[in-house]
Amino acid sequence: QVQLVESGGGLVQAGGSLRLSCAASGRTFSSYAMAWFRQAPGKEREFVAAISQSGSSTRYADSVKGRFTISRDMAKITVYLQMNSLKPEDTAVYYCAAGLKFFVVVPREYDYWGQGTQVTVSS
Repeated sequence: QVQLVESGGGLVQAGGSLRLSCAASGRTFSSYAMAWFRQAPGKEREFVAAISQSGSSTRYADSVKGRFTISRDMAKITVYLQMNSLKPEDTAVYYCAAGLKFFVVVPREYDYWGQGTQVTVSS
């Protein structure tokens, strides 16, 4: 069982930065690939970024590539999403997820989810 708690969301102007954190509980954190998804009002949940169990591999959605960076700290059992050069279209609720498969971008492949944190980017 893994519990995930996101934090770090907020309101930021376009061009600004935010860092999201996802604190995990449970002894099996290193067994799980981790990912960030986001969901804007009226839209489906979409993949943002993923990181492998070891942290050596990452994957990004084309819309965030070069602007967002995913990382994980094994000692702190935390996953981060550094978001730079934010755009109004990045506005959404951001969710952290854990799953046993890396390199998958569909929500149904992930077993555990956090409650989400709101990110709002003003123009």
